[in-house]
Amino acid sequence: MTDSTADARALTDNIFFETTGMSADATIRQTQRALKGADGGELFMQHATGHLLSWSDGKLRSNTPSLSEGYSMRYVLDDAAGFAHGNDFSAKGLKEIAAGARAIRAHRQATGGIILPSPQRAGSLYTGTNPLADISEQARIKLLEDMDQKIRKENPEIQQVSMTIDTELELITIVRQDGRRLDDVRPMTRVSVSVNARGPNGAETGQAGYAARGTLSDFFNEVSMDTLAARAIAQLHTKMQAIPCPAGQMDVILGSGAAAVMLHEAVGHGLEGDANRTGASAFAGLVGQQVAARGVTVMDQGNIAGQRGALNFDDEGVETGQTVMIEDGILKGYIQDSMNARLMKVAPTGNGRRESYTSQPIPRMTTTFMLAGQHTKEEMIASVKGRALYAVQFAGGQVETASGKFVFAVNEGYLVEDGKIIAPVRGATLIGDCIPAMSAINMIGNDLVIDNGTWTCGKQGQSVPVGVGQPHLKMGGMTVGGTAPK
Repeated sequence: MTDSTADARALTDNIFFETTGMSADATIRQTQRALKGADGGELFMQHATGHLLSWSDGKLRSNTPSLSEGYSMRYVLDDAAGFAHGNDFSAKGLKEIAAGARAIRAHRQATGGIILPSPQRAGSLYTGTNPLADISEQARIKLLEDMDQKIRKENPEIQQVSMTIDTELELITIVRQDGRRLDDVRPMTRVSVSVNARGPNGAETGQAGYAARGTLSDFFNEVSMDTLAARAIAQLHTKMQAIPCPAGQMDVILGSGAAAVMLHEAVGHGLEGDANRTGASAFAGLVGQQVAARGVTVMDQGNIAGQRGALNFDDEGVETGQTVMIEDGILKGYIQDSMNARLMKVAPTGNGRRESYTSQPIPRMTTTFMLAGQHTKEEMIASVKGRALYAVQFAGGQVETASGKFVFAVNEGYLVEDGKIIAPVRGATLIGDCIPAMSAINMIGNDLVIDNGTWTCGKQGQSVPVGVGQPHLKMGGMTVGGTAPK
């Protein structure tokens, strides 16, 4: 049985079978024989080509094509898996990695497999155009050169301009244990702009980025290099004017879109199936209980067309969709790969993801976001009595998934006093615990934004592209760290 668009099937047939001499039908039969008796598993084949252009100091610093290809087999028994990978696309090579994966049988017994749902989606969630080929290399380099000159001419205070254009095309074939073959062609385009200058408090940086499952032409239609540069320059100028942030207990307003990286890190990772099955999450065992304020609904959705986190199906061959994790403040469930879903006796959610053919799939987010409410940003700011922090964007943070405790550094933030924005601030950190913080939300904005930034999520040594989103939020009584004298 097969599930693919015609274009995907033609491309993967050419790369994995016609050019290698392997037989597609024989590969499916060989995979089914190899996985007989397993609780789960699959053959995963990958061919990824990329091209990175990197510009800084007024020069092209990197012009790097890339190629990665290979395949792997996973043989799942109980809560463990045998796994082997290689690059020899032949019946002999497949036989060798199958033997390596099946070695797990000496250490584990089958406990009963899981029936994976059949994909139902017609068509693809992303463009069929190759992002490496739609605009020439020379035109891309000229774009970077022209933008560098324009930024420096219009902003003489800027000392450093760095930019990247990174495009990739990934061909995927998965053969599931049930013999179903799935094929996908996954494009990705990433563009970033970074500017540096010295301000009263030393060197400052402004950054902006864009990423989506599409081409560079799609980027020009949706955003533009000028728009990214303007965002980066505006952030730089804001940070150059920033005053030290005061510390203490105060209300916090989170911006829409990019500020949802806190939702992803502090909440999303705690809602992944593996952490909850093993009790290593603050949300473990709390399904059906209130874990956030009323009105808070959080979901993960892998089928938003063109989004950086979008997938037609996950890396186990399960169709992506929408998973409601928190609804009106009540924990409804977790995102799952097939192994953890089987062990927790629930259905997989299409969240089994891997970085490459050399990695095993684990539960991962796709695009995680909070639904909108009824309030405006202006209402939130006007409601502040005393001091509050308005955090537009975070620079990074640390989260302890088991306890839910977090610390996030604010990259762009503002001091609010008695209903008015006073000044941008620097040195601000947000400190808290995920469930109390979610329960402290008292206003939810009507301006949900799914951010189109270059978000990449790391877990267990694997990095995968993701999306984040939320409306403006207001949280009461949070702990803010700062550098202002008391």
